[in-house]
Amino acid sequence: MPELLSVALVCAGTLIAQDCSRDTALDIMVSPAHSPMECLMHAQAMAARAGLPGGGDRYLKVACEHRRGDAGRPAVARRAS
Repeated sequence: MPELLSVALVCAGTLIAQDCSRDTALDIMVSPAHSPMECLMHAQAMAARAGLPGGGDRYLKVACEHRRGDAGRPAVARRAS
């Protein structure tokens, strides 16, 4: 089972990059990866598929994360209601 995840976060253009996270993203794309190189390649492919238009209303932030959680499922943070 892959131990890395390529994560692409679509964030509002008004949000500074350091505050762009799974909790604040408008949309999240995740893809499993077996190596850091594969993770970066998946991130590039997700960025291309996102097809975000130019401008400042949204941007894409990509990262490679270690898989965590029970039974190999990634732990996803949820906002408190």
